[in-house]
Amino acid sequence: MTENLTQAKCSACTGNSPPVTEAEMQALKPQIPDWQIEDPNGERHLKRQFSFANFQQALDFTNRVGEAAEAEGHHPALLTEWGKVTVTWWTHAINGLHKNDFIMAAKTDAIAHQFTK
Repeated sequence: MTENLTQAKCSACTGNSPPVTEAEMQALKPQIPDWQIEDPNGERHLKRQFSFANFQQALDFTNRVGEAAEAEGHHPALLTEWGKVTVTWWTHAINGLHKNDFIMAAKTDAIAHQFTK
């Protein structure tokens, strides 16, 4: 059984940390079904756009994701616009995806869920 990603903690990552394998990706992806795996410039990323009623909600969400990222020591690319936020997770040290990215994508989904009524 795969562990619940929202309950997991990020582990310290270095340039020698292994990226997730295809099998690990297939096991983890069902927990974050709305995220896209993209491959810009040969570097895999997890990306998702979230919609909000206005800029203030988008900004509040951005700040909450930032707080979670800081607490875990793993940081995303965040693009905040009126009514939407695009979040992109990848591990810079390995130029690709690590389990930490899946953990933080799941935590981002949990934060977004708090904004829906």
